[in-house]
Amino acid sequence: METQTGLIVIFDTDCLMCSAWVNFILRHEHEPSARFVSAWSHEGLALAADHLLTPQDLDTTYLVISNGVGLTKTDATFAIFRSLKVPWCWVAVLRIMPRPMRDWFYDRMAENRYRWFGRKDQCFLPPKDQSARFVPGPPRSSVLPNHRQSTEWP
Repeated sequence: METQTGLIVIFDTDCLMCSAWVNFILRHEHEPSARFVSAWSHEGLALAADHLLTPQDLDTTYLVISNGVGLTKTDATFAIFRSLKVPWCWVAVLRIMPRPMRDWFYDRMAENRYRWFGRKDQCFLPPKDQSARFVPGPPRSSVLPNHRQSTEWP
C-alpha cells in the first residue's frame, strides 16, 4: 500500500478522537489522496514495523507516512495539516515551536484520549464513497489483549 507520494495515515480505529480526526481530514483535505489504515490491521502493523514502531508505540501515537518518510506525534499532525485546505493548512506554522514542547502537549492528549473522548472496538466506519481509501482491521484488543486493564480506562 505504501507509495512514495502522498499521505498514509495509520490510526487507532478504536479511538473516537482518532476517528473524528480522520473524518476531519476527509472533509478538509486539499485533494482526496490520503490513504487510511487501521493500526491493528496486518498492513498497519507491517507499515509500523517498517518504520520501527511496535504495536505498543501505536497505542501512544499514530503514524503518518509522507512521501515515504514515517512521522509520529506532532510531526505527523503537521504533515496532515499541510495537506489540508485553507485555513487549516496554516496551522502547520506552529511547527516552529520546539518539538519537545509540542510533543509534550501531544503526549498529554494521547494519554487521556480514551478518558476524554471514549473508545469502542471498531468505532470507525469509512464513508461508503471513500471505502477504497481505507484498510480496515480487527479491534485493538486482538493485538493488545490486555489494553482494557489499563489504569487509564474509566
